Amino acid sequence: MSKKIYGGLLLGMILFCCFVCNLQSGARGQQKYDSTLLYFDTVVQISFYAGEDGENIMQHCREICDEIENTFSRTRETSELYRINHRTENTVQVSDGIAELVEMGLRFYEISGGKLDITIAPLSDVWDFKSEDATIPLREEIEEAVEKVDASRVHLDGNTLSFDRDDTMLDLGALAKGYAADRLREYLNTQGVTSGIINLGGNVLTLGTKPDGSAWRIGIQKPFDERGDTITVVEADNESVVTSGIYERYFEQDGVIYHHILDPDTGYPIENDIWGVTILSSSSLLGDALSTTCLTLGVDAARELIDSMEDVEAIFVKDDLKLIYTEKK
Repeated sequence: MSKKIYGGLLLGMILFCCFVCNLQSGARGQQKYDSTLLYFDTVVQISFYAGEDGENIMQHCREICDEIENTFSRTRETSELYRINHRTENTVQVSDGIAELVEMGLRFYEISGGKLDITIAPLSDVWDFKSEDATIPLREEIEEAVEKVDASRVHLDGNTLSFDRDDTMLDLGALAKGYAADRLREYLNTQGVTSGIINLGGNVLTLGTKPDGSAWRIGIQKPFDERGDTITVVEADNESVVTSGIYERYFEQDGVIYHHILDPDTGYPIENDIWGVTILSSSSLLGDALSTTCLTLGVDAARELIDSMEDVEAIFVKDDLKLIYTEKK
């Protein structure tokens, strides 16, 4: 038996640095501020132009990231989500942030026909793609975990969250980075930042254009290419570019690839004709929800979904590396 394990913090889904390193000079009286942080189980890069208060602005960006981590982390014992998952009663009051992501998760649970499920946590724990020793779980373990996965058992009324079962656990990881990117952009906009870029792994959010007025160029990684080559490049002007792929986290065992996009019905990785999805939209949270949903649906159903939405476009990378583009309505 042979096994190879791939994944981790530097997933390489968006080839970021090589396309923004020419950000050299801003408007008169402004300078470039950069920060590289570790949040949301990924490397966070924030880069923008501002005046002398830029370092204070950047410090507040760090505080926003810490606040969001302490809300949505499933493993940090001080986080709100951890307390929800280890609740003693099945009706709890939650923050606006938790309510917003649960509402989005339940909406896309319906849109995806149950394939995007924010109660996937027990199944994700069984597979544990973050482990250096990831392997196929026992069938009995998978079947037991699948019984605990069902977002229809979760109910939200304003900020009141209720569960039908004690063992239902939430995992908002498919949405939290998009939420974080939107929050950071919202804050930077209030501070008058008009040129910058936020990169949270597969979530890139651009603020305005480059200082020279040109659009940002974001490279999309070629799936399963260990060299990090790009398969295409997109231009973004004050826009979100979210990429999800089955190559983010996976391991190979006996010549078969097992990836982290799990089917809540079978308990095993989703099988269809999509290897990667890039969503261009105004909201990074929407991009997060759509990119993961499209990965679960396959090209035909995913394209139909994107075509039904306003101001959203997608790039699908099929399993033969063919690219399929949609256009904004």
